[in-house]
Amino acid sequence: MEIKNFTPRLYQETILDSCSKKNTLVVLPTGLGKTKLAILVAVKRANQFPSTKILFLTPTKPLAAQIKKEFQSCTDVLPEEIVLFTGELEPEKRAVMIGKAKVIISTPQTVSNDVVNGRINLEDFSLLVLDEAHRCMKDYAYTWLCKNYMKKARYPRIIGLTASPGADTKTITDLCKNAFIEEIEIRTDQDPDVKPYVQELRVEWIKVDLPGEFKEVQNFLHLAYKEKIGAVKSFGIVNKSEFSKKELLSLMASLQGRLARGERDFQVMRAISLLAEVLKIEHAIELLETQGAEAMHTYVEKLFYEAEKTKVKAVKNLAKDLNMRSALVQVKHLLEKKIEHPKLTALKKVVGEEIKKNPNLKIIVFNQYRESGRMIEGELNKIEGVKAKVFVGQAKETGLSQKEQLVLIEEFSGNLMNCIVSTSIGEEGLDIPKVDLVIFFEPIPSAIRSIQRRGRTARTEKGRVIILMTKNTRDEAYHWVAFHKERNMYRVLDELKKKLTLPALESQPTLADYTTIEEPLKVYADSREANSIVIKELVNQGIKVTTKVLDVADYIISDKVAIERKTVGDFLASMIDKRLLQQLKDLRSNFEKPLIILEGEEDIYSLRKIHPNAIRGMLATITVSYAIPMVRTQNGIDTALLIKAIAKREQDTSVKEFSLRVERKPLTTREQQEFVVESFPGVGPVIAKSLLKELKSVRVIVNASEEELKRVENLGEKKAREIKELVDAIYD
Repeated sequence: MEIKNFTPRLYQETILDSCSKKNTLVVLPTGLGKTKLAILVAVKRANQFPSTKILFLTPTKPLAAQIKKEFQSCTDVLPEEIVLFTGELEPEKRAVMIGKAKVIISTPQTVSNDVVNGRINLEDFSLLVLDEAHRCMKDYAYTWLCKNYMKKARYPRIIGLTASPGADTKTITDLCKNAFIEEIEIRTDQDPDVKPYVQELRVEWIKVDLPGEFKEVQNFLHLAYKEKIGAVKSFGIVNKSEFSKKELLSLMASLQGRLARGERDFQVMRAISLLAEVLKIEHAIELLETQGAEAMHTYVEKLFYEAEKTKVKAVKNLAKDLNMRSALVQVKHLLEKKIEHPKLTALKKVVGEEIKKNPNLKIIVFNQYRESGRMIEGELNKIEGVKAKVFVGQAKETGLSQKEQLVLIEEFSGNLMNCIVSTSIGEEGLDIPKVDLVIFFEPIPSAIRSIQRRGRTARTEKGRVIILMTKNTRDEAYHWVAFHKERNMYRVLDELKKKLTLPALESQPTLADYTTIEEPLKVYADSREANSIVIKELVNQGIKVTTKVLDVADYIISDKVAIERKTVGDFLASMIDKRLLQQLKDLRSNFEKPLIILEGEEDIYSLRKIHPNAIRGMLATITVSYAIPMVRTQNGIDTALLIKAIAKREQDTSVKEFSLRVERKPLTTREQQEFVVESFPGVGPVIAKSLLKELKSVRVIVNASEEELKRVENLGEKKAREIKELVDAIYD
């Protein structure tokens, strides 16, 4: 394998030396060739270990597609030997392509699934590249893949690439630990070997004052905020009146933890509800100050609409709050008068003037919220010469598919449009060439995201960044938060580089590890569990996991044993939407030894507003009526270890193989009759059986009078009337 079409820069060659010797975290400003550096390492490793492959992971499909093009352009590897894996490609096709591939470029979730199902053997790879390596935290797929790669690879080497690894010592240390980093290579735009390649970047600020009419709305919101916080203070739970959003969330989590541990204190419960109100008010203030009247109005109107339908007290109380109602009336007046946020006025002026001076100018406007982004897109397209399009992810139905995202980037790179209005999707990694001007519609309190936003310009030519700020608002606070975090990041990196002390890497397997080879335990898992901690821990435990679409259960251990896994939250949700009863029937009908695992340490009686007796009734139904045991586990790892213990007992030496029946067993006539009758209003399993025992058939039940129905045990007058109303109603 050889490189072509580019000449390595001095700092790339210097960093390459470290990457050749140790697992290395590479911190380089955006636009200085992190991908090309990874290609250099890939070429060296492939030539050093000719029978191995290269695995390049990146968070999104558009990023993966761009990296594939760069690999094809910069190496002499045959196009068919550089393969792109995403979830859209069928697993069977991926399995075939792996055999011929030398370089696999993929999203981490897709590779995780292939490793779990045995389609990818990490032993075959001599290099694992983590693009946007700052994501290698907690339960993100990078973390699990790194751990398994270091266990299994014959010639392991990990390279992490990022422009912004984190803002504090713990975050960066955790990243290094999770990615098994042994060396840090950091360059800033001030380092002598990098400086010749850094393009000039000019940062400008446009500061505006919040109009008086906005301050009137702001004042009502502040009064509502103070009133709610004052009530929490009166309980003795807090002793101050101002909180950041992070502090509010932390305080709520702490109080919810007290409830989860069984503390039944009315003041704690009331404080949680009040803090939920405060968070909503906080968000309304942020929208007003940083986005404008329309964004705040849309949000509060939605809250008031939800209050008519929901049982959540925090929402209902806010809708009754006099200050909130006054704020809503005032903000409506702003909209009627068409008073827009001064940042929007400034933005339109800047974009209009810049495009008038240079119609070929390329601009990216960053905005936190997709609704505001669409509004900005509409306003900018009213300006002569501006062709703007909004760039959003797929989180909602209104988002862009990843194909549409790539098309938009191509249009921007050409001359079909000159302005992208982007949410956070455009901040990370995408190679959008020749951006002349980046505009922040608001500062953001994240060093990583601020660095990523700025990095969209000054990649190959000089660039400009303009940051819009509303004085004496959250805009100003967020700017200083990000500023201090970024400064701290470089200080921490410098200290870590000087004294990097991480746990020694686990030794590689030796022949002795394989002298006694036992056939592994086997578990079938529902494909919807594919990215769960449970499956990853099962694989860590040496269990052969096969993921398939299972109609019944989440895990099948043997012909007899199947497990339905529920977190506490999911258990309660499945009670409310009535999924649970059908799942119980399917488990009992299809398996001799069904089991329910209830996962999580939360208090089942305080997590949702369900009467404790309803929960107790369901627990009794599960254990007595359906005779299905329930076992509690603390977390996903605990669940995996329990499943392993059950698999050991079930799969003794004589029963290693078992057939998998993924479809439901056909219902008996009796079960079908019960199923039909249970669909009537207010009829559950017990009443359905009573109706069928008393009236003998579904036809007789349908034709029965209200008086006849009332005589059935457990039914009652109200349910009898509801059944007759349904049966007799004309279909419209």
